[in-house]
Amino acid sequence: MAEVGAGSGGSSSSRREEINGAGLSSMDSLESRWVFQDEDDSEIDDEEDDDDYDDAPHLAGVDSDDEDTQDQRLIRTGPRIDSFDVEALEVPGAPRSDYEDFGMGRKIALAFQTLGVVFGDVGTSPLYTFSVMFSKAPINGNEDVIGALSLVLYTLILIPLIKYVLVVLWANDDGEGGTFALYSLICRHAKVSLLPNQLPSDARISSFRLKVPSAELERSLKIKERLETSLTLKKLLLVLVLAGTSMVIADGVVTPAMSVMSAVGGLKVGVDAIEQDEVVMISVAFLVILFSVQKFGTSKVGLAVGPALFIWFCSLAGIGIYNLLKYDTSVLKAFNPVHIYLYFKRNSVKAWYALGGCLLCATGSEAMFADLCYFSVQSIQVMELENLVTNLLLTFVFLVLPCLLLGYLGQAAYLINNPSGEEQPFFYSIPGGMFWPIFLIANIAALIASRTMTTATFSCIKQSTALGCFPRLKIVHTSRKFMGQIYIPVINWFLLVVCLIVVCSISSINEIGNAYGIAELGVMMMTTILVTIVMLLIWQINIVIVLSFVIFFLGLELTFFSSVLWSVTDGSWIILVFAVIMFLIMYIWNYGSKLKYETEVKQKLSMDLMRELGCNLGTIRAPGIGLVYNELAKGVPAIFGHFLTTLPAIHSMIIFVCIKYVPVPMVPQSERFLFRRVCPKSYHIFRCIARYGYKDVRKENHQTFEQLLIESIEKFIRREAQERQLESDDDDDTDNEEETSLSRVLIAPNGSVYSLAVPLLAEFGSSSNNPISEASTSEEVTADLPVDPSISDAEHGLERELSFIRKAKESGVVYLLGHGDIRARKDSWFIKKLVINYFYAFLRKNCRRGIANLSVPHSHLMQ
Repeated sequence: MAEVGAGSGGSSSSRREEINGAGLSSMDSLESRWVFQDEDDSEIDDEEDDDDYDDAPHLAGVDSDDEDTQDQRLIRTGPRIDSFDVEALEVPGAPRSDYEDFGMGRKIALAFQTLGVVFGDVGTSPLYTFSVMFSKAPINGNEDVIGALSLVLYTLILIPLIKYVLVVLWANDDGEGGTFALYSLICRHAKVSLLPNQLPSDARISSFRLKVPSAELERSLKIKERLETSLTLKKLLLVLVLAGTSMVIADGVVTPAMSVMSAVGGLKVGVDAIEQDEVVMISVAFLVILFSVQKFGTSKVGLAVGPALFIWFCSLAGIGIYNLLKYDTSVLKAFNPVHIYLYFKRNSVKAWYALGGCLLCATGSEAMFADLCYFSVQSIQVMELENLVTNLLLTFVFLVLPCLLLGYLGQAAYLINNPSGEEQPFFYSIPGGMFWPIFLIANIAALIASRTMTTATFSCIKQSTALGCFPRLKIVHTSRKFMGQIYIPVINWFLLVVCLIVVCSISSINEIGNAYGIAELGVMMMTTILVTIVMLLIWQINIVIVLSFVIFFLGLELTFFSSVLWSVTDGSWIILVFAVIMFLIMYIWNYGSKLKYETEVKQKLSMDLMRELGCNLGTIRAPGIGLVYNELAKGVPAIFGHFLTTLPAIHSMIIFVCIKYVPVPMVPQSERFLFRRVCPKSYHIFRCIARYGYKDVRKENHQTFEQLLIESIEKFIRREAQERQLESDDDDDTDNEEETSLSRVLIAPNGSVYSLAVPLLAEFGSSSNNPISEASTSEEVTADLPVDPSISDAEHGLERELSFIRKAKESGVVYLLGHGDIRARKDSWFIKKLVINYFYAFLRKNCRRGIANLSVPHSHLMQ
């Protein structure tokens, strides 16, 4: 039942990086640092262990049933290879980065990719904004054109620029954007997740970057306490996130329909014989081609179309300047906002209807935020700056926004002299000799815009899947260099089918534009609310600024939303229905997963029962290693009891593997895995908790994984024995020597154990001239140790256990997977029975099972 996924490959460091308190959790995980640790923190995994790995030592929970000392150990943690992670083996001993220092040519190429991926959607709005606006409020004079232009100009400035580029993009989750990235950011600072699998130790992952206490911390703590103690607020927050995500997915349907239809519609201007039916058929063909090339990835396609989009922006600016100079420069007075008031005064209700069309100029704003994951700071640099948001700001302010403004100004100048061209103002305003080249570029730009929103949809679905809010689907990583670039085949073809339905059933650009507005405004409002929570909880800025932001932008978006909802009966209701269906799928999956996890927690086996069964577990222990995948972060899963009672024998060595997602984009490899014993040594039972962020990639070959697993366990046991050996040495020293010698030991990044004590080193023949700088490894100490029965027994015990593990590995590794079923009780409400027994069961049956993500031959699998 566990999400085994490719996660079986992930692996385990036998010791995890300690961050001493939340205040230091923002420290770079790649820096070496020294921390103290109490040896008595280690204890056997027990169901009564309320700390839930929080106090587990760096050696990942070494079994310490015979340890009673209160000494501290000095441990150095730093960049090192995670022995379970195949990708980490590429550069031994060095931090691994997906993005290296690029040359100028590479930076230019990445800048083009940025245009193609991040700004594609917002760049094509001039194709349809004025045509939709004037279909709702026809032109009755020059003042109407200037009023409508003023509305568009200030909508562009307020929403894409001020709200998104200057505010929302700063709320990115370590380079991740979208509604679920905001939810992850909030979950990291307050326990608001409904899935009860959080561990206190998760807060010590360096990626958490918890805020240092500040002057306004008291207000933030009150909000945090309120969120954590109120189940209603937790559910409401989840509903907002799911609603925003469902609107993003709906946006992924309507954006290709709108962009392609409006671009192909230019044929009716260039060829008089073309009718709307022909436009629909050509659009369908373009859409099929568009979704068919998605599998080639963003880096390949983005690099190819980036220059085309750059030409598109230049064309917008050129056409706008041409029309301004040729027709009328008086449209520049539209920058005076008083013309907005005059526009509403003249047109009243019609002007209110036109708001829905005006909003289309800001479409693509959410895509800018959601598509952040496809590039890093270096990847989107247009200038040589270090900050991601600053680079986006410069790109938008100095390239995208000026070109858009010039494009709209040029169209308005044309319409003042040619009001009859309001149906297709962009194509009518193109100079005669340039029509077909611009038409071609416009269609390419429309395809790019469609890809932009589709890639944003993939990103949001991957995030929601990792956080337990969407059924598991096959995710293809289209780039070996950029882990954020993904492709989800099922979603891709599903979006294509729905998109074709929308195009064929709503053939009017105006009606599709209304549906477009509904989807965009839905996700914009959710983003506004979530960013407000981020401001209060995380940024801890002045309450006046927070209230000003939420009142102004939420009020503005509600005004736009009221306009598009008024026209919902014209066919745009299809998008609302689609969004509701996606919301129900996500909510039902999250609700069912929560009930399933809670049920497994209640049914886990007690440690008393395990002790009563004895080291043979009440059955025959056959040679071999059994990897039991489960979702429990602690305790013995009930499915293991099923294996004990059903199988004639159980493996001589058992490892419980738990794949756990934490609310961060990526977990550093040195902090990913927790490793500890379950029950006493003689049971040969271990637990491995693999912690992943929602952006982490899990791909491993099962043979490599098994080898790395065994090596990691051997290192784990050796370090455990070395520690105990040094503790035994310490017992022979005097009381005074005890304080200065073995109360401090060092575990080096390569796994060797060093003693920093002068008396111990001198006793065993180490150099006494410079005793502190020339520490001896535990191996050297062992070689010079006098014969001691206790040490000899310890060494024999170590060799016996290592020999036992090797023999078990030679006998084979078997993956034990249990597929449980959850059913509502007979006395449950009818709705609950319907949701759990039918809808959730249907989703579980048809989604990608965990085994599908494992490259495990059937001969190694037991289900």
